[in-house]
Amino acid sequence: MALRKPLCLPSLLLLLLLLLLLLPQADTRSFVVDWNQDRFLLDGVPFRYVSGSLHYFRVPRVLWADRLFKMRMSGLNAVQFYVPWNYHEPEPGVYNFNGSRDLIAFLNEASIANLLVILRPGPYICAEWEMGGLPAWLLRKPNVRLRTSDPDFLAAVDSWFKVLLPKIYPWLYHNGGNIISIQVENEYGSYRACDISYMRHLAGLFRALLGEEILLFTTDGPEGLKCGSLEGLYTTVDFGPADNMTKIFALQREYEPHGPLVNSEYYTGWLDYWGQNHSTRSITDVTRGLENMLKLGASVNMYMFHGGTNFGYWNGADEKGHFLPITTSYDYDAPISEAGDVTPKLFALRNVISQDGYMLDFLHLLCPQGPIHSILPMTFEAVRQDRGFMLYRTYLMYPVFEPTQFWVPNNGVHDRAYVMVDGVFQGVLERNMKHKLFLTGKMGATVDVLLENMGRLSFGSNYSDFKGLLEPPILGQTILTHWLMFPLEVDKLVKWWFPPQLLKNSRPQIPSGPIFYSTTFSILDSGGDTFLFLPGWTKGQVWINGFNLGRYWTKRGPQQTLYVPRPLLFPTGSLNKITLLELENVPPQPEIQFLDSPILNSTLHKTYIYSLSADTQSDSEPMELSGH
Repeated sequence: MALRKPLCLPSLLLLLLLLLLLLPQADTRSFVVDWNQDRFLLDGVPFRYVSGSLHYFRVPRVLWADRLFKMRMSGLNAVQFYVPWNYHEPEPGVYNFNGSRDLIAFLNEASIANLLVILRPGPYICAEWEMGGLPAWLLRKPNVRLRTSDPDFLAAVDSWFKVLLPKIYPWLYHNGGNIISIQVENEYGSYRACDISYMRHLAGLFRALLGEEILLFTTDGPEGLKCGSLEGLYTTVDFGPADNMTKIFALQREYEPHGPLVNSEYYTGWLDYWGQNHSTRSITDVTRGLENMLKLGASVNMYMFHGGTNFGYWNGADEKGHFLPITTSYDYDAPISEAGDVTPKLFALRNVISQDGYMLDFLHLLCPQGPIHSILPMTFEAVRQDRGFMLYRTYLMYPVFEPTQFWVPNNGVHDRAYVMVDGVFQGVLERNMKHKLFLTGKMGATVDVLLENMGRLSFGSNYSDFKGLLEPPILGQTILTHWLMFPLEVDKLVKWWFPPQLLKNSRPQIPSGPIFYSTTFSILDSGGDTFLFLPGWTKGQVWINGFNLGRYWTKRGPQQTLYVPRPLLFPTGSLNKITLLELENVPPQPEIQFLDSPILNSTLHKTYIYSLSADTQSDSEPMELSGH
């Protein structure tokens, strides 16, 4: 009997290494500063947060989920909130984390709403809250020097944080939670003490109890950066719509020459004092300021997004020449009112946040669980994505100056791939078709490949029809590796993302690449079924009132219309929502038409046209046309 030659040790090591490369990498969660590109990275992916402040201690627990859900549906991806020390330690060594004081329950509600968390635990929080969150029992020592390195004050702070910080440690993002960053103190530069030893003590305490991985930061107004900033803590600023954004961000750059621009408190309104008028801030000013910051790529937290109420005796007070106690209402002229109602300000801000409908801008909503990491791309089946779409993302490791062919060997695209570089649509690769696609890009450029499952084989060759990238793409002669894969929950997003104009694009480009469009329409009568016609559109998916009507492929045909059963439409007088995901090319004047007969072999039809131009209003009126 012939003996097999055993593998030598180097061959075994090579085989093991190859297997490790082929296996998906273990998911690693991280939120860090990308110092070279002046941005944040979430799980290695460029990230910018658009956050809103909501204080759990100003909202009854039964309403937490409602307020957080409304924030998420407004396009926010994070919530920022304080932890008031005096709310949880009413007497020295006596702690209360029950009911509406259950901080962990609130973190869990934020997680359910798919909101990341920016935590501000103090010890001082201001927040127009009683004593700025510091316990009144600290004053039982008449000579105590608050917010300094006074040993009595530090002893109380240390005792409190040794209770609080271990509670939140499991909720840090890299530990599997949703807390991406934590503020040390609060606007300390505006406090008269300017005690650098105190700030260093706090920073050391946070690091000792929370570790080195969590991003720690400070927040100050422009006048407070000198005393409020500390080496090792990321410096952010706060300012409102009336302030000089360019000047203030330039001041931040003096303390943080590299890294993202961050406004940790962008004021959507203002507080009220007894005896004075209710404060308001212009919707136009607030939205214009937000739009300008987002154009700079800044991360922004809006203070407040929902103000709430100073129940009981919890209101604070200011002193500006005379004593100014703060009202019970903390409505703040915020986008979500004190009673939880959405306001015109919310709609205006939401439209700024979602100014365009490009799919890549909504990855945090389309894939709320985050990407899957792997050296080589994985199939739909390997990541349990049965149908629909998955986005594959990698980064160029070197500059590509000359147009270089991008291809997938062995017919490895199943079934259509929409390719983008730094968000710019490049073209399509298709199964069984020899398209040629050439790319250029700078080093570090983002290469996105959106894969569409066009349907698995149901007849013919009886083999397993896997979907996605079955082979790693090649650029020139280089195999592209280190992929992030985003299984997209498009149907879930379209179904529950309630305001239709949220997905409306205001700056159409041709060719656009994957982009959402949406509008509303009403029906003229209680007639029967109808047929949707999309003249000039190329290829994509369409939903009516959250129901996935199916694919359209107007450019290829022969089918030109989609059947719309009458039960899908709301009664006369109600608004229906239609959402389209156009994958390739939006017409210059996008419109939709509803016909009384299909265009399969017939062109005789009655038409209702609804414009989807950038200035479409949510109460668009139908126009009846007849023709051939």
